[in-house]
Amino acid sequence: MMGPLIVFFACAVLAVAGAILLILAREPIHSALSLILVMVALAILYLLLGAEFISAVQIIVYAGAVMVLFVFVIMLLNFGVEERTDFSKLAKYVGVPLGFFLLIEVARWLYESRIGSVVASGAGTVTVAASTRDLSAELFRQYLFNFEATSILILVAILGALVLARKSQ
Repeated sequence: MMGPLIVFFACAVLAVAGAILLILAREPIHSALSLILVMVALAILYLLLGAEFISAVQIIVYAGAVMVLFVFVIMLLNFGVEERTDFSKLAKYVGVPLGFFLLIEVARWLYESRIGSVVASGAGTVTVAASTRDLSAELFRQYLFNFEATSILILVAILGALVLARKSQ
């Protein structure tokens, strides 16, 4: 019982650290690498929940394909080091207190809600277990049009990226 708890907290710390590094990184490529760290930590958390398919999709789609696209755009636009400015007065005097207030409200909501007590007690159980085979059968039966429309949309985005990346003659 102690092993999954240690893995959970380790992945939670990695996800939060990656998110902070994502914001504080000076170069865009370092931000993209920090985002990959967050995605991998989330994939491990999905594994702890017993959602192997979602974990694999998290790695393949988000940490793989989407991050390759981000890195491609960063390299295409040739971003350098960001120009640093002073901390915005609006962010300092309004954004930080509002962010802190939001954090307190979410914690209070979790403390008072039924789902918070179920998670804290460890009594929450998954009532429906679906295998990858069942999920893929449902995807290709009921949601085939949506799946194909998404793939065509991704193909158009790739063609648009190629047109933008092509050198003008």
